[in-house]
Amino acid sequence: MNLKVRKAFKSDRQEISDIVIAAFGDVQGQEVSDLITDLLADSSARPLVSLVATIDDTIVGYILFTNAHIKHFERNVSSAILAPLSVHPEFQNLGIGGRLIKEGLKKLKTMGVELVFVLGHPGYYPKYGFSIAGINGFDAPYPISPENSGAWMVQELHAGTVEDVSGQVICAEALNDPKYWRE
Repeated sequence: MNLKVRKAFKSDRQEISDIVIAAFGDVQGQEVSDLITDLLADSSARPLVSLVATIDDTIVGYILFTNAHIKHFERNVSSAILAPLSVHPEFQNLGIGGRLIKEGLKKLKTMGVELVFVLGHPGYYPKYGFSIAGINGFDAPYPISPENSGAWMVQELHAGTVEDVSGQVICAEALNDPKYWRE
């Protein structure tokens, strides 16, 4: 398998949309695809990291990290939110999602990002260094139901940041809607 990860280009958008719809289903997939379009156009989402995974020049996966910040904290803490991660169903369980996560985190670290948040499957993201955010003092932009609190996760890219920081995470305007904060 000739897997490569590269920056996503505007010309990739239709293929990305097709992958997202295939991965999430027609209804939720279209909603997620529309969210991607909105986030890419949202100035409050920048800086952002938008990556695709390709096999033999065919896009098979996508990940987006957008800008975030922590409310009520004395210093500016460079943060990002991972949303969404999508791999075409025919290519799932091959490590492509993990590769996208690792490449994205590496890029964010070189950009000086200190914390990365995700609302996702608690059985998946901890494999890539994420841990429960709520018990570390980080509130999601909207309340997460107690039974799903383990789905709100954080990863520090600079050691010691989690111990020094807490507060509510403020996301990009396009993501600032309660419908995106249910797991």
